[in-house]
Amino acid sequence: MLKIVQTADGSNTIYNALVGENYHSKHGALQESRHVFVNSGLQYFLDGAADLEAPVSVLEVGFGTGLNFLLSADLCDQKHINLNYTGIEAYPLTKEMIGQTGYDQYVSTELWQQFIEQYANALSREISISPNCKLQIANTPLLNFQSAQQYDIIYFDAFAAAYQPEMWDETAIGHTIQYLKPGGVFVTYAITGNLKRAIKALDCKVEKAPGAPGKREMLRAVKINR
Repeated sequence: MLKIVQTADGSNTIYNALVGENYHSKHGALQESRHVFVNSGLQYFLDGAADLEAPVSVLEVGFGTGLNFLLSADLCDQKHINLNYTGIEAYPLTKEMIGQTGYDQYVSTELWQQFIEQYANALSREISISPNCKLQIANTPLLNFQSAQQYDIIYFDAFAAAYQPEMWDETAIGHTIQYLKPGGVFVTYAITGNLKRAIKALDCKVEKAPGAPGKREMLRAVKINR
């Protein structure tokens, strides 16, 4: 049902036969993660942040293989930025499956080892992955996720709408955006007219940003301060 496949940039992803889709772009898992989420999301937020002493909070819809988390945590460790990261994942992968991805070559050895060793614990509680980074994975469907917290950045990395249309409808998007702070940044690899309209209706300023390889454009939105 799950198998490791190589993408065009040489990095691996996982193919889910039940869904009929890869966890990352076939044009390059590493390139997509870095471009869409780390650079266009996290780094974009940091570039505009007034206070880099304060912890940065990220909510990821579709934690999957953990690649977006690993790259984000590695960047924050390098910059000595405190990161509080929450993933939502209804069907968590096993640590054995994640261990086969080869993602250890893209982050520090210490970060990778701590992630693999503590991954199972993160599914039930918040854990420290490094001195700068805390991680918790909510093992629940998106619409069942509840939190009193709001986040600086949201990574929306669900399977494509062709395979999981319920993750991209107005209900799912509205449930997600409620957790975004005013001034916070929402990023996803996709961009459609329906998605833009849904997010604009939730007090967000939407822009088309250059897409990762294989996609001309992606969506980035900033929640308007009221």
